[in-house]
Amino acid sequence: MADRDPVPLPAEVRAKLAELELELSEGDITQKGYEKKRSKLIGAFFPQAPGMDPSMGQERRTPVTPSSSSRYHRRRSSGSRDERYRSDVHTEAVQAALAKHKERKMAVPMPSKRRSLVVQTSMDAYTPPDTSSGSEGEGQGDGDEEEGGDCEEEDGGGGGGTSSSREGSISMEHWISRAIHGTSSTTTTTSSTASSSSSSTRSGGSGAAGGRLADVLAQHVHISAHHHLRHHRPHHHHKTENHSAPPDVTGYTNSTANAATDGIQVERAPGAGPAAQRQTPKYGNAELMETGDGVPVSSRVSAKIQQLVNTLKRPKRPPLREFFVDDFEELLEVQQPDPNQPKAEGAQMVAMRGEQLGVVTNWPPSLEAALQRWGTISPKAPCLTTMDTNGKPLYVLTYGKLWSRSLKVAYNLLHKLGTKQEPLVRPGDRVALVFPNNDPAAFMTAFYGCLLAEVVPVPIEVPLTRKDAGSQQIGFLLGSCGVTVALTSDACHKGLPKSPTGEIPQFKGWPKVLWFVTESKHLSKPPRDWFPHIKDANQDTAYIEYKTCKDGSVLGVTVMRIAMLTHCQALTQSCSYTEAETIVNVLDFKKDVGLWHAVLTSVMNMMHVISIPYALMKVNPLSWIQKVCQYKAKVACVKSRDMHWALVAHRDQRDINLASLRMLVVADGSNPWSISSCDAFLNVFQSKGLKPEVICPCASSPEALTVALRRPVEEGSTPPGRGVLSMQGLSHGVIRVDSEEKLSVLTLQDVGSVMPGAMMCAVKPEGVPQLCKADEIGEICVCTVATGTSYYGLAGMTKNTFEVFPTSNNGAPISEFPFTRTGLLGFIGPAGLIFVAGKMDGLMVVGGRRHNADDIVATALAVEPMKFVYRGRIAVFSITVLHDERIVVVAEQRPDSTEEDSFQWMSRVLQAIDGIHQVGVYCLALVPSNTLPKTPLGGIHLSETKQLFLEGALHPCNVLMCPHTCVTNLPKPRQKQPEIGPASVMVGNLVSGKRIAQASGRDLGQIEDNDQARKFLFLSEVLQWRAQTTPDHVLYTLLNSRGTIASSLTCVQLHKRAEKIAGMLAERGHLQDGDHVALVYPPGIDLIVAFYGCLYAGCVPITVRPPHPQNIATTLPTVKMIVEVSRSVCVMTTQLICKLLRSKEASAAVDVRTWPPVMDTDDLPKKKPPLLYKPSNPDTLAYLDFSVSTTGMLAGVKMSHTATSAFCRSIKLQCELYPSREVAICLDPYCGLGFVLWCLCSVYSGHQSILIPPSELEVNPALWLSAVSQYKVRDTFCSYSVMELCTKGLGLQTDSLKSRGLDLSRVRTCVVVAEERPRTALTQSFSKLFKDLGLHPRAVSTSFGCRVNLAICLQGTSGPDPTTVYVDMRALRHDRVRLVERGSPHSLPLMESGKILPGVRIIIANPETKGPMGESHLGEIWVHSGHNASGYFTVYGDEALQSDHFNSRLSFGDTQTVWARTGYLGFLRRTELTDASGERHDALYVVGALEEAMELRGMRYHPIDIETSVIRTHKSITECAVFTWTNLLVVVVELDGSEQEALDLVPLVTNVVLEEHYLIVGVVVVVDIGVIPINSRGEKQRMHLRDGFLADQLDPIYVAYNM
Repeated sequence: MADRDPVPLPAEVRAKLAELELELSEGDITQKGYEKKRSKLIGAFFPQAPGMDPSMGQERRTPVTPSSSSRYHRRRSSGSRDERYRSDVHTEAVQAALAKHKERKMAVPMPSKRRSLVVQTSMDAYTPPDTSSGSEGEGQGDGDEEEGGDCEEEDGGGGGGTSSSREGSISMEHWISRAIHGTSSTTTTTSSTASSSSSSTRSGGSGAAGGRLADVLAQHVHISAHHHLRHHRPHHHHKTENHSAPPDVTGYTNSTANAATDGIQVERAPGAGPAAQRQTPKYGNAELMETGDGVPVSSRVSAKIQQLVNTLKRPKRPPLREFFVDDFEELLEVQQPDPNQPKAEGAQMVAMRGEQLGVVTNWPPSLEAALQRWGTISPKAPCLTTMDTNGKPLYVLTYGKLWSRSLKVAYNLLHKLGTKQEPLVRPGDRVALVFPNNDPAAFMTAFYGCLLAEVVPVPIEVPLTRKDAGSQQIGFLLGSCGVTVALTSDACHKGLPKSPTGEIPQFKGWPKVLWFVTESKHLSKPPRDWFPHIKDANQDTAYIEYKTCKDGSVLGVTVMRIAMLTHCQALTQSCSYTEAETIVNVLDFKKDVGLWHAVLTSVMNMMHVISIPYALMKVNPLSWIQKVCQYKAKVACVKSRDMHWALVAHRDQRDINLASLRMLVVADGSNPWSISSCDAFLNVFQSKGLKPEVICPCASSPEALTVALRRPVEEGSTPPGRGVLSMQGLSHGVIRVDSEEKLSVLTLQDVGSVMPGAMMCAVKPEGVPQLCKADEIGEICVCTVATGTSYYGLAGMTKNTFEVFPTSNNGAPISEFPFTRTGLLGFIGPAGLIFVAGKMDGLMVVGGRRHNADDIVATALAVEPMKFVYRGRIAVFSITVLHDERIVVVAEQRPDSTEEDSFQWMSRVLQAIDGIHQVGVYCLALVPSNTLPKTPLGGIHLSETKQLFLEGALHPCNVLMCPHTCVTNLPKPRQKQPEIGPASVMVGNLVSGKRIAQASGRDLGQIEDNDQARKFLFLSEVLQWRAQTTPDHVLYTLLNSRGTIASSLTCVQLHKRAEKIAGMLAERGHLQDGDHVALVYPPGIDLIVAFYGCLYAGCVPITVRPPHPQNIATTLPTVKMIVEVSRSVCVMTTQLICKLLRSKEASAAVDVRTWPPVMDTDDLPKKKPPLLYKPSNPDTLAYLDFSVSTTGMLAGVKMSHTATSAFCRSIKLQCELYPSREVAICLDPYCGLGFVLWCLCSVYSGHQSILIPPSELEVNPALWLSAVSQYKVRDTFCSYSVMELCTKGLGLQTDSLKSRGLDLSRVRTCVVVAEERPRTALTQSFSKLFKDLGLHPRAVSTSFGCRVNLAICLQGTSGPDPTTVYVDMRALRHDRVRLVERGSPHSLPLMESGKILPGVRIIIANPETKGPMGESHLGEIWVHSGHNASGYFTVYGDEALQSDHFNSRLSFGDTQTVWARTGYLGFLRRTELTDASGERHDALYVVGALEEAMELRGMRYHPIDIETSVIRTHKSITECAVFTWTNLLVVVVELDGSEQEALDLVPLVTNVVLEEHYLIVGVVVVVDIGVIPINSRGEKQRMHLRDGFLADQLDPIYVAYNM
C-alpha cells in the first residue's frame, strides 16, 4: 500500500485523509474520486517513481514494515472490513505470502458466464460496516458480530434479496468497448483483454459476453471431429484411437496483471495453415465459425481446458503415500501423521486457582434484595440513562422507578394472567423477554420483575419477519422451555408483524404465546398488602440465556440464582466496582458481557449505566467516547469493533479526554484478532489521556459466564502478556513461540487471570478430558459456582459440558468438583495469564490438522483489495465430503465489482490461505451484497448459510472450486492385474471353479409350429402369398394425433402399391438389381409401401429419418451423409420433403447439387411392372440398417434375406404373433428392432400393427395409451423417450384418463425397445403411475439389441418375469460383479433385458483376452444367431474391424463357433426361475457400452451411473451428460430454473461425484434445457455434446473449471 512507507505526515494532512476515508467508507465518494484526492494530498510527501500511478502502489512495491509506533498512526481506508479481524501485521503477512505466490503464478482458467448472469448491483446506501462475518460457531449465539439496532436498516427494510436482479449501474461504454475488443480477441489480445480471463463468447465470437480469453491464450488447436473417418470404424474397442487427440498446447504465455500491456502472440498449431483447414463437420455438423486469420473460436474452450490440465499437472502439496490396495476394496487414503509434525513436549499442566472470593459484609444476599435496598434508600439515584439516535439522553431510569415498576410487573405476571384458580404463570415458569436493542430500561424492568415473581426470564431477539433466519430454532427453544407468555414493550409490540385482523401471527417454529406489554400504564397497581417474597440466592434457576450452536440449533443455558449472584460478586471484586460509579455500555444488554455488567452487577453496586444503542453507533461511531467524556465514566464495556469504528471516525477532536476511564472492558478479548484493535486504539488515544493499563480484555462463554478478565492495575506494574505463536504449530495443537518475521503467526494478548473463587485447566479437545501439557492447546474448563448449570431439558449434552471431571496422566480426576467446558481453545501462559486462541465451534479439522474459522476469515479479509468484501460480510465453515472436512468460504461482494475483480480476488484468497495456513479451500463462493441470511442483529447467520449452500439455494454469482488441490484421500488408481493363462483355467465347462457364462433361447429347429411363412425364403414372396390368400386382411393402421385412423393397408393394397413403386423405379430410375435406394419418409404407411416396392424391384432399401423442417441446419447433413455413405443411387420421398430438400435453407446446410436423383412417390404411375424380381440367393442383401450410435458414429449393417426371415420368425415365436393379433407400435421406424416391428413383422406373421408415430405424442401425450386401451391391445412396443413423455406428461392426469375409460388391464407385454442398460427408475415409475389404469407391473419389460444383432433379448408372452438384481457399483468399476442387498450403500439396480430370443446363443467373453468368463462375471456379450447382421456396410471396406466384430472366436474353450461382438458389457446369472421348457432360466444383465465407458484412475465408469447421481442432487437438474476430455471429467447439466441457480449446482455436482464415485470433476457446464442431444431412441449423444462443447457451440449459462 502506498501509505506503508514510514514517512510522517503532518497532522492536518492526516486529518484530511481520515475525512476522505470516512467519505469513501460511507459511500459519499467513489473509489476513483477517493484515489484522485488522496494522491493529491499525499503527492507532496512521497518520492514518486516516474510514471507510477499512486493507486497502483500495492501491486509493485514490496511492503515495508514500519516501526510499530508509526504502524498505528495511519488510519486505513478500511471502512468496509470486518474489524474483528483487523491486524496490520497479518495484512502484511498476507501480502508477503501472495508475493511469494506471484513467483509461481497459477494460470487459473476463469469460468465462462453468460452475459445475463453478469449481474451488476447498484451500490446500496453505505452505512458504516456491520461487521458481520460469520465463521463456524460464530452464529448469533456467541455473537461476536452483532450489536444491531432493533431493525436492520441496511436494506431500507426491503429485504436483501432484491439486489441480485438489478442491472442498474452497468456502464455501456465498457461493454461496447469490450465487445469491440472481443471480436478480435482471438487474434490480437490487447491490454484491455489480456490481463484477465473471461466468459466464453458465443460461437459467433462477437464477444459481447466479454470475449477476453482466459489468462492464457492457448495456441490454436484444430480439433477435428473425424466424422467421416469415424463412421467407418464404428466400434472402437480400444481407447487409443478414440476421437481426436487432446489439444497439445505448448506456446502458452502467462500474463499477470502487470504484464497486461504486452500483446500475446497467438501461435499457429503445426500444420494449421490453409492446407490443413479441412471442413470438419461439428456439433450437428455446423461449420466452425472462423475468425479473420483462420483461428477457430473453438480454441477458446480447449485452451481453457488445456490450461486447467497444465495447472493440475503441478505437483500437489501433500504427496500421496504408496500402500498396497487389494485390487477390489477401494480404500480411501487415510491421512498418515507427518513424522516431522510438532508434538507437545512440556510437562503436564497444573490447574490454576483464582484468588479467594472475599465476601464483603455489605454485599446483598441476592440481587432482588440489592434492588429493594437501593430502591428504598436511594430512590433518586440514577440506574440507567438511555440515549436516542441523536445521542441525546432519552430518559433516566432511577433505582426507585426500577423498583416500583418491577414490583408492578411481578404482581401482574402472577395475578393478572389467567384466572385466580388457574393462573397462567406460576413461580418457576419460563417466560420470553422480547425487547429491542434501543430499550434497555423496559428490558431491565421486565427482567427484575421476573426475578421478583420467581419466574424464569428467557431473553431472545425480536423476530423481524415470520421466516427470520434462526427464529425457528429460537421457537424450538421456547417450545422446549414451555414458554406460553412473551413480555415485550409497547413500541416493540406495535412493530411486530400483524395479520389483517391485527393478530400477531405465530412465528415459524414458535409455540403459541400470549404477548404481555410491560409498560406501567398497561398494568394494575399491586395492592398495599402485596409484597414479593425476597429470598437469599438459592439453587433455583434465575434466567436462561440462549446460545446458538455450530449447526444452528439453539440451546438454553440455565443460570441459578446463586451462580448469578456469585458471578456478580466475582466481577465486582475483579473490576473493583464501587457504589455509584458510572459505566458506559455499548454491548447487547440481553445476554453475555452486556447483561452481566450493565444489568446485573451494576444493580448490585448501585452503579449508573449509560446505554448506547447500536443504532446510535451506526450513525455516530464516536458516541461512546463522547459519553465517557461527558459523564466522566470510570468504566466502559465495548467490543474491539467499537474501538475500531472510533478510530476510523475520529477526526482529531480536540475536546476528547479519556483520563476518567479506569477500565475499558473488551468483551471479545478472546477473539484472537482483537489485539490489533486494542493496540491501534491505544496508540491513537494515548495522547487523549487513555492509560495503557486501562484496556482489559476478557473472555467469556454462555456456559461458563466470565472465564477470565484482565484486572485494571496501578501504573507501572508488569505489562500485559503477548504471545506470537506459529499457526503451523497451532494447527497441530501445540504452542510454538515464533519470531515476528514468519508469515503465518497468530499474535495473542492475554485475557488476564482466572476469576476469583474459580479453578481453571485446559483439557484435550477430543476424547477423554485429559489435562493438556504445558505447551499444548486445549479446551479451557473452569470449576466455580459462577457458571451455567445445564442446557435446559438436554441431560446428555449437559453432562458432557457442565459435569466434566478432568483427569491427569494416571487417569485420576484432579478435583472432586465438576468443571464446565467453556468452548474456548487456549492455554495458561507464564505468570498465570490466560491466552485464548479460538473457539471450539470454529474448529475445522482438515486432514488431521485443526484450523480456526476466524483465522481464515482474517486472512481472507486481509487480501487486497480489502474493500472487495462488502462490509466484511464473510462466512467460513466446513462441510464433510468423502470422509474429511472441507473448507468453504462464502463472501458478499461489493455491488460495483466486475467479473475480473471477483476472479482475481478469489485467486488471491486461495493463495493467501494456502500460504499462511497451508490448507486448501475446497470452495470459494461470492454472493451479491446483502443476500446472505442475517441474524436478528445483522450478523451473518452461519448455519443457515451452510444449509443454503448444501441445499443449492445460496445463488452465488461466482464460484471457484478447488477439489484437485484439497482432496488428497482418494483411493489409489487401480493397476490392472495380468490375466491367468488359459491352461490353468479350463476344466470342462468351468472357469476357475464357476460355470462358463453362456445361455441360449429356444432352439428354432426343435419348434414345430404351423408357420406357413416358413416355406418362403423371401419376405417379398410372403407378401405376395398373403395378397392372394387373405387379400382384405388389414395389416397396418396408422393413427393421427387425435387418435383417429389416418390410413390403413390391407395385404392386397400393400402388394399393389408396392408393384407400382417397383414399376416407377424400373421406368424412371433405370435401376439395376442390387442398387441402393434411400427412403426418406416420415413414420407412416408410405415408408412400408416404398420398402416392399424396392424388394419387388430387386433394389436394396435404406430407411432414413427425414430432416426436421424447423432444424434443417443440424438434421439435413446427417441425411446427406447416410445417402452418401450408403451409396444410394436414388432417393425416394414425399412431395413435401422433396421441396424441403431443394429449399433455400437446405442449400445453406449442404451442397444440394450433389444429391442423387430424388423421386416423389405421391402420384404413382398407373401401370405395374412387367415382372416382379425374384432374388436368386437368400444370402444376398435384403436391406441396409443405418444408425447413429450414442458415441456419434454412423454405422450401417447388412441384413441378408435369410437373416431378415429368421429375425421375423424369432419375434413371431417369442411374442406369439398370429393374424388375429393386434400390436400397437410407438417407435421410430428407421433402424434396429423399431424398423423390423414397423415394416416387416406384420407381413411375416400376418398380425395387424397399429402404428403410432412418436412425434404425434408431443401434441397428444395420451395418444399411445389411449390407442392401446381402445384397440384392446395385448402387446405394445415403445421407446424410452415415449415412456418418459407419458410419465412426465400424464403424471397428474391419471384420474381424468381413468374417468374417460382408459383401461390397460389387457396389456400382457409392454416392451421398451432399447440398445442400452435398462432404465429401471423410468420403467418402475411408469409401472407405478399407470397401475391405477390397470397396467400390470409384470407387463413392463425391455429388449436389447445392438448393431451386430438388432434384437438379442425380448420379453415374450410366456416365461418368467424379468428379475432385478443389485450390484456393488465400486466392484463394477473393477469389472467385477458383486451382488448386494437392495438399499445397501453403493448399490445399483440392474434389470434383466428381456428373455433371449429363439435361435440366439450368448456367451460372456473377456474383451481383451477373448477368453470365456465365468457366470456372474462382467465381460463383453457375444452373440451367435441366424439373424446376426452379416457385416458393416463400409465405404472403404475396413476388413479387420469387420471381421473382429462379426467373426470372432474364443481364444480357448469352444474355439470353433463364430460369434459377433456386441460391444456391450454385461453378465449372465442363472436364476431360481424356470422357463417354458422346465430349465432354470438364465438372465442377461446389460451394464453398458464399452465405447461409452470412461477409463478414469484405472477404473471403468459408465456415464449413466455418474449422471444418475448428479440428477439426484438438485431439483433443478433435469438432465445430465458426462464425458472425458484429456483425462478430465466434464459434467454437463441442464438447468430447469432461473439462471441465478446455475452456480448453485457446481459445488453440489462436485460433492456428489466425489462422494459416490471417488472422482474429481474437472469441468461443470450448466446449459439450457434441450441442449444435450438425444437420438431417436432417447439415448444421449455424449460425443456430439463433447464436440459441441469443445467447439464452443453450446452457449452455456456457466462453465466452471475446478482447480
